[in-house]
Order: sequence, then structure tokens, then C-alpha cells
Amino acid sequence: MPTSRLLLFAPGAGAPSSSGWMRAWKTRLERLGRVVPFDYPYQQKGKKAPDRPPVLVSSHRAELARLGAEHEGPIVLVGKSMGGRIGCHVAVELARAEAADRDRPAALVCLGYPLVAPGGAVRDEVLLELRTPVLFVQGTRDSMCPLDRLAAVRERMQVESQLHVVEGGDHSLTLQKTALAKQGISQEEVDERIFSAIEGFVARVA
Repeated sequence: MPTSRLLLFAPGAGAPSSSGWMRAWKTRLERLGRVVPFDYPYQQKGKKAPDRPPVLVSSHRAELARLGAEHEGPIVLVGKSMGGRIGCHVAVELARAEAADRDRPAALVCLGYPLVAPGGAVRDEVLLELRTPVLFVQGTRDSMCPLDRLAAVRERMQVESQLHVVEGGDHSLTLQKTALAKQGISQEEVDERIFSAIEGFVARVA
């Protein structure tokens, strides 16, 4: 296992880092390096409603700075849903501030990027400003990120982006039992394919 790589793993809005989904993916990602999950302030306090975006970004950025101060290798920001979106904002802020290369994330991995807001607006501004390579992992049943809309945004992005599509996957990249049976695979196999895509991306850019 590469010892010089660190993955900062941010949760989605609905469940903290202690959730079963996050714990399972932490274990899987540890094959790529040291994985450090964290929670946003509202999750640490046991609240359900997410903090305002500036608070989310600030806390995410502070955790990255804390780890960067004690780690010399590349750091990859991995995020579930909201955690991926906030990670993108952190990367953009650091680029705007012209932070030193060692203080910036080497790559971003977004697991179920929430491109479309609940009201229907496409949240593409931060993606268009990105200067950090990013991998999107998206399910075809994810209403928060229709693949045609993501494709249109990726065409306009100024940085390299990759996409791994999970056929039949929902916002948590999970398939229904009928879909698994139809494809003749298990959820574990689906997750391993996702991991392989992440592994190849991270190995190349970080």
C-alpha cells in the first residue's frame, strides 16, 4: 500500500462518517493509502440540517490544512455527494489564493456528485472554475446528477475530468436487487469496479 498518499474522506449531507456506507468505503479506499474521514460541524453536534456553505467549506479547508501540515505526500479529496461538492469548492478557493502546490489537493474523487440542487438549478459554477483533476462516479438512476447534464458541464470544464458510470446505480451507487440479477453481478462486484476506476485515476494523477 502506498504510504505517501493520503485521502481526506468527506461525508454526504444525510449521514456522518460513522455510517455503514462511509465505513465500508473507508476500508476499501485504504488499499490506496491512509484514509482520514471527518464530519462537518453540524454532524459533530448531532444536528440534521447542514451548516451554511461558508461553514462547510471553512471546516473542510481547515481539516485539509491540519493534515497537510503533518503530511508530505499528495492528498486526495474524496467526497460522498455534498462532501464531494464542498471538496471542489475547497480546491477552487486554494487555487484562487495561489496556495503553494503542497497545500493544494492533488486530485478530487466525487462519489455521487449533487449537480442538480433540490430546486432544479444546475450547480456547475465551481466545476467550471476547477483546476484540480476530478473523477466523477455516478449512477444512472441518480436524479441529482443526470448524466446528460453532467456531460454538458464536463465539455465546458477547463481541467481534466473523468467519469465512471454505475449502470443502475442510485445516488449512493447502489443497485436494486432486480438490476443486480439482470446484470448477473453482486453489489460487491459493482463496488470493486468503482474502486478499480478510482485506483487507476488516483495512481495516474496523485
